[in-house]
Amino acid sequence: MLGASMNAIQTSSPSSLTEKRMAIMPSSSRPFHQFRFPLNKLQCSRTLGTMHLSALNFRISRGSKLRVFCESKTQELQIRRCSPLLERSSLSSNGALASDEWKAVPDIWRSSAEKYGDRVALVDPYHDPPSTLTYKQLEQEILDFAEGLRVIGVKPEEKYVLFADNSCRWLVADQGIMATGAIDIVRGSRSAVEELLHIYNHSESVGLVVDNPEFFNRLAGKFCSNATMRFIVLLWGEKSRLSSNETLGIPVFSYKEIVNFGRENRAALIDSLDARKGYKYEAISSDDIATLVYTSGTTGNPKGVMLSHKNLLHQIENLGVLGPAKAGDRFLSMLPTWHMYERSCEYFLFTRGIEQVYTTVRTLKDDLRNYKPDYMISVPLVYETLYSGIQKQISTSSSAIKLMVLSFIRISLAYTELKRIYKGLCLTRNPKEPSYVVAMLDYLWARVIAAVLWPLHALATKFVYEKVRSAIGIQKTAKSGGGSLPTHIEKFYEAIGLEVENGYGLTETAPCIAGRRPSYNVLGSVGHPIPLTEFKIVDPETDEILPPGSKGVIKVRGPPVMKGYYKNPVATRQAIDEDGWLNTGDLGWIAPHHSVGRSRRCGGVVVFEGRAKDTIVLSSGENVEPLEIEEAAMRSALIQQIVVIGQDQRRLGAIIVPNKDEALLAAKNASIVDSDAVDLSKDKITSMLYDELRDWTSDCSFQIGPILVVDEPFTIESGLLTPTMKIRRDRVLAQYKEEIANLYK
Repeated sequence: MLGASMNAIQTSSPSSLTEKRMAIMPSSSRPFHQFRFPLNKLQCSRTLGTMHLSALNFRISRGSKLRVFCESKTQELQIRRCSPLLERSSLSSNGALASDEWKAVPDIWRSSAEKYGDRVALVDPYHDPPSTLTYKQLEQEILDFAEGLRVIGVKPEEKYVLFADNSCRWLVADQGIMATGAIDIVRGSRSAVEELLHIYNHSESVGLVVDNPEFFNRLAGKFCSNATMRFIVLLWGEKSRLSSNETLGIPVFSYKEIVNFGRENRAALIDSLDARKGYKYEAISSDDIATLVYTSGTTGNPKGVMLSHKNLLHQIENLGVLGPAKAGDRFLSMLPTWHMYERSCEYFLFTRGIEQVYTTVRTLKDDLRNYKPDYMISVPLVYETLYSGIQKQISTSSSAIKLMVLSFIRISLAYTELKRIYKGLCLTRNPKEPSYVVAMLDYLWARVIAAVLWPLHALATKFVYEKVRSAIGIQKTAKSGGGSLPTHIEKFYEAIGLEVENGYGLTETAPCIAGRRPSYNVLGSVGHPIPLTEFKIVDPETDEILPPGSKGVIKVRGPPVMKGYYKNPVATRQAIDEDGWLNTGDLGWIAPHHSVGRSRRCGGVVVFEGRAKDTIVLSSGENVEPLEIEEAAMRSALIQQIVVIGQDQRRLGAIIVPNKDEALLAAKNASIVDSDAVDLSKDKITSMLYDELRDWTSDCSFQIGPILVVDEPFTIESGLLTPTMKIRRDRVLAQYKEEIANLYK
């Protein structure tokens, strides 16, 4: 057909779509014939790098000895990064390294779909439409969403923000972004717009996945003029409800559109070998960054914590030591899903085949009663609120019922205290253990008295506590994190038979690094370190390691420790030393080991005692940890929120938000005001708060002097609470700076 032979065709690797030509031409230009050969009819003696040649064109001039014109279309292969187990078939069939083990977080969905298939994974009753997904359906939804993101141009290692609240689509979006090898930056809708804009720009994000049109419209004014967005994806709601003038020129996609794009493209790739040849397949590495999580920012701007797939997989593989979750157990999701404690626990629970139900703060009480969850994970504030509700019900009961219930509770508190003694679960800082004889006598005494109290405790359980637990709704275990649970509340839940287990961690550790085990539920502690995690307590001044029982700064090392702070090497070096120890900035101690006595099973548990930077230094030079005093004061029903103050002053003070309803009720009961009074004067409330502080903080090392009573509660919207409901001390102090100065005059 062509009466000439060709030597090797020389090409260079292109960087983009290019056109390559080679020619053997005579000097004259004459009319020519053109032949087109598909690639499978032509062989080249040199491999053509990482490019795709769609065809070669040969042109032969008429009337000349020979004129060959070679034209080729070349296109750089697109990188397609996949989760090694989740998309194992795609990787293995296209020459990339697949895996039978978890190497990236989205790999868990392949395993869970195989094990739990048609079991219900998610129930999302409060979105439109309400959703229920099985494990098989959830895996397919994640695969479709990930592929849809690739269709609209999402690339590996690029960053995309996910600003949304708890929902099944949040989870699909989170895992879909990760499955493409991209990095998601997560936050909820209650954060300030300025903070979200800072996070978007600082993280160098290029696209926005947002909860709904109303939320985007709140962001639009700032974002569209101060941020560059390649696209917007709406998880819920209709695109028609967006502010059209704000999104001009920015492509907007609905959740369903992304899923449909992905479903169609996945089908096309399966059917067409040529379509798959347009990609270079790679596996996500466990060392790759999975997500950027910006700290809550109790002081200053939030920092971007870089967490790898390895960090998160350590949580997924090791949180099982904290609780025996099994297939079919029900879990109520209430904390923000972007909160690392909730997020990592959810990932872990999905590997055990649980059913997750999404709830809200507004519907929590009803959902606890209706769904009867086996587990719930939340912050101390939620358990404090439930406790306050129970106490309120008791206080408004008839005198006879109130007397009976309070008597039962006192008996049960004594019974559970004795039980801790003979089980060896009483916390102590004393490194010296008792003699065997003393320990045995202590054990026998506790056993005998507990046996005497047991019938009354059993009676209370049958006629009172079962009803209380039924009203609360949690069937097995309540997990608490994000702060310390006040001791009196822990003891109350223990007395009524509700297991509450505290944990400890930081965003920088993905987050859980310690937690109570069901068989070692030591009140007052945050439990033992989780596997492969090391703890040490050091002197804050000398950095010397302190012995068990000594309080100092907590340092931790191990697989959950972050890669560092994004674009902040100085802060990273300050936080993590050369040996890999992370300075948590928290104060605490490790319980000493005893072989006998009431503390024999407490050895090695970690006790958290507050933030080092929260320490108040009085003008006398004395150091005060405010957390102890605040926890004691919060036992009062009259105190809704409190911040202890006094830096560089002669004595401590406090800013208090009173519980006005409880204060009014107490004033009526004490005949301070008439029974038909509708409010209290500020002077009366202040006087009652002084009495409450004297009663509840009398055992603390320091007492509170002057107090500032404020009417407005600290809220997320006012900027005085973090999205995880921690008080921003610096902002509270700044807002009431003048009032505090007057307080100390």
